[in-house]
Amino acid sequence: MDTFKLRKETILLNQLLKALGWCESGAQANAAIEQGLVQVNGQQETRKRCQLHKGCIVTFGKEQILLD
Repeated sequence: MDTFKLRKETILLNQLLKALGWCESGAQANAAIEQGLVQVNGQQETRKRCQLHKGCIVTFGKEQILLD
């Protein structure tokens, strides 16, 4: 599993998807989240502005990342 180094204490879910290049735009990231395509720590997450912190595991399709 790959890791993503946080620059601050938290990052918003939609911002993370863009930062990782998993989504090309904020609109695309928001749509993926709304459609239930993203999981945080094994649970479906539909809040676009969900605040993630160190230790969270985010899954989108076949991609998975650990926040560090």
